[in-house]
Amino acid sequence: MSFITAEGVSFSWGQARILQEVSLCAGKGKFVGVIGPNGSGKSTLLKCIYRVLHQDAGCIFLDGKENTKMGYKETARFLGVVAQHNIYDFDFSVRDIVLMGRSPHKKTMEQDNAEDRRIAREALARVGLSGFEERTFAELSGGEQQRVAIARALAAAPAIILADEPTGNLDSKTSQDVLSLLKVTSQKFAQTIVMITHNEEIAQMADRIIRIEDGRIVSQN
Repeated sequence: MSFITAEGVSFSWGQARILQEVSLCAGKGKFVGVIGPNGSGKSTLLKCIYRVLHQDAGCIFLDGKENTKMGYKETARFLGVVAQHNIYDFDFSVRDIVLMGRSPHKKTMEQDNAEDRRIAREALARVGLSGFEERTFAELSGGEQQRVAIARALAAAPAIILADEPTGNLDSKTSQDVLSLLKVTSQKFAQTIVMITHNEEIAQMADRIIRIEDGRIVSQN
């Protein structure tokens, strides 16, 4: 069964056609790589899935439910997002950032509790950062910051993690470490991973590869 299904998704920005009738699917617990050159529409597709943008045509289904018919909190509980750049206006601790992932499960102004903190510790353990809770995000290396971003996504206990160029600013070894972490997440914890990148090395990790060029899918396996 497909956890994510896109059917005929198109999106335009002004007169520019960014996506043109894109259809794809990603099954439960699968690691799917969406590759293509910069400007091909990859990030736009992800933003349509998690509703930062709304497609001009077509439908997107999450576990059989159309995403536009889901509340934003429901969508946030179902989808975890890992961005390429993680910038914060304040010097948050690692614990504080990971606990942000718990917000879709909480009421307005509800405080973090012991269960939230336990989940945050477990998420940090999964990404290999046990004991980093008190450190500030700004003092971490790029690879460590990206692991914290993944831990924040994991803390929401989502069925799907969408990763937008998460290795874009990392060196080769650190990139491989992040890819391996995402692969383990899909295999061991049955979470669906959709990762977009222009880096061909993802083909070595992903269960499926979908290639987008000029807003169209040109191949998938």
